[in-house]
Amino acid sequence: MTNEIDTEPVVEAAPLLRIITPDTTPEEVAAIVAVLSALGGETPAEEPVPSEWASPARAVRTYPGRPAAHGRGAWRSSSLPR
Repeated sequence: MTNEIDTEPVVEAAPLLRIITPDTTPEEVAAIVAVLSALGGETPAEEPVPSEWASPARAVRTYPGRPAAHGRGAWRSSSLPR
């Protein structure tokens, strides 16, 4: 029996936080990490609901209780009251 182990090369990721000030204390680093982790970022923001004012359907004239005019003379009757 041959025991083969598939080993993939480990890719080192860039650090998410890099402190460049040499005199930073561990407490200050812990405070920065706590603030950044409290900000979150795990869940994406919800997309806003599109406004009905921006809807292209508002450009179409509709009247309650009757369908849009169609056929011969529809253009003329679209703006005339009945």
